Amino acid sequence: MKLFQQLLVAPAALGLLAPLAVDANRSANAAELNINGVSDYAASSLGSSLEQVTSISQFSDVYPTDWAYQALSNLIERYGCVAGYPNGTYRGNRAMTRYEAAALLNACLDRITEVTDELKRLMKEFEKELAILKGRVDGLEARVGELEATQFSTTTKMSGKADFVIGATSYGGDKTDDLYATDEDGKRTGYLGDDALSFSYRYTLNLNTSFTGKDLLYTRLRTGNFNANAFSGKGYTGKQSQLETSKSSADILKVDKLWYEFPVGNFRVYAGPKIENYYMLGASPSVYRHILKQFKLGGYYGAYGASTSPGFGVNWISDRYANYGDAKLKLSANYVSKNGANSNAREGGFMTDNGKGKFLSQIAYGNTQWQVAAAYAYSQRGMTVGGAGTPLGASTKNYEEANQVNLNAYWRPQDNGWIPSISVGWSLSSFNLPKETIKGEFNGTRTEAQGWLVGLNWKDAFMKGNRLGFAAGSPQFVTAIKGEVTKKDGTKTKYPDDGNMAFELYYDFQVTDNVTITPAVFYLSRPFGQKTGSSAETGGLGADQFNTFGGLVQTTFKF
Repeated sequence: MKLFQQLLVAPAALGLLAPLAVDANRSANAAELNINGVSDYAASSLGSSLEQVTSISQFSDVYPTDWAYQALSNLIERYGCVAGYPNGTYRGNRAMTRYEAAALLNACLDRITEVTDELKRLMKEFEKELAILKGRVDGLEARVGELEATQFSTTTKMSGKADFVIGATSYGGDKTDDLYATDEDGKRTGYLGDDALSFSYRYTLNLNTSFTGKDLLYTRLRTGNFNANAFSGKGYTGKQSQLETSKSSADILKVDKLWYEFPVGNFRVYAGPKIENYYMLGASPSVYRHILKQFKLGGYYGAYGASTSPGFGVNWISDRYANYGDAKLKLSANYVSKNGANSNAREGGFMTDNGKGKFLSQIAYGNTQWQVAAAYAYSQRGMTVGGAGTPLGASTKNYEEANQVNLNAYWRPQDNGWIPSISVGWSLSSFNLPKETIKGEFNGTRTEAQGWLVGLNWKDAFMKGNRLGFAAGSPQFVTAIKGEVTKKDGTKTKYPDDGNMAFELYYDFQVTDNVTITPAVFYLSRPFGQKTGSSAETGGLGADQFNTFGGLVQTTFKF
């Protein structure tokens, strides 16, 4: 018997032999054999005077509740080689005799012969097409074999991105004392002026490793040469003009992120030696795609600001694997310790008083179209809590602890058009100063700050695949200070005169699926906040003005 015939016979044969195995303890002898029944069964199987069974409903003693109902139905409808007794019964609980098995098997072989003849006709008719398909399959097998022999890893997928940024900034407004360059004797030598045109890059490799298909070992390798230019966060206006794509590592490729995550029911658990709090959230608080880092997550320098550190966390999403369009409740809690890799408890350690740790929790509700979220963060002394670095007392060393609250929401239209997606955020930070503070030592140091953001994105703007973005906000402005501040006219005030604004506008031009060119501009009003300076006429705080204008072109290559 040919292989194809054997394959077709196998299901039927197994179905026939199963009752024999079940009833092996009951031996059928010649005395028990009903010759008339066998003859009738054989006649029906061979299709003489009785018609072959074409539907399982023709059997009066077979019911949907029978354990073999589906198997018998498949044999009838797929192979057409099942017959019953002349009285319309199947007698499924009765032991099958060898004569009955032979008669039924003979009917199946006849059916297979019919199928085989039809297949031969079809194979001859489509001979050319089958030859082409065979050649393609052979080629695919060769390519698969080559890929298996040269593949990077059976468990790891790698993707990468290169960002090129060329741009510059210029400064304007009042020329206050802090904005002039001086020589060694403290004599002014002129205004600091504008930054020169710079050309920098950031290069990223993402390694996604999974051992079960549901877990993830994430490794990010990154390098860049932004260093101390205007966009690095270390330039003249500090982190106010820092780009999201900036990276300063002196061209050295380093492990930038490293953690492992895995599911436990509707929970997802995270742990790693290099992770930030917001990576462990069950939901992003914003959908605004940003250029300046201060607009990240709907206001990065509130509760969400952090440092890459050892940490762990967990998030829970109701009906996590259900329809993504359904609104869901999302809870998150995590912890990172800036000094978590230091084993000296007096200097650091994980979850110690000196660990420079940060705890972040978030509750969110919504779906991919809309969401509202609230977050709370507690930070120890030394953990990053504010990004501007310019309002009074912005140094992270000037407080004992900080408590921060963020409220965020977003909405985006179902259809792309002139109605943009909208992301809004507000943050409030409260700072507790050290208990051992000497009287007057920290006068003017901030004890409270706020921030806000409104971000708009137009998807498929002007052309399908492109994106237009605009945002306005204030990263952080001081709303309360300790003690008093002395003005230039000698008077004192207990109230901060802080305030700063940031704006950005950009357009993503999708050249190909892998290349995007993004021209962007940004404007910072009073990026130094209250430290901008005083007006000689009024003697007030913060009366002077200073601004920064930046322009750049960013090219992103994805692979």
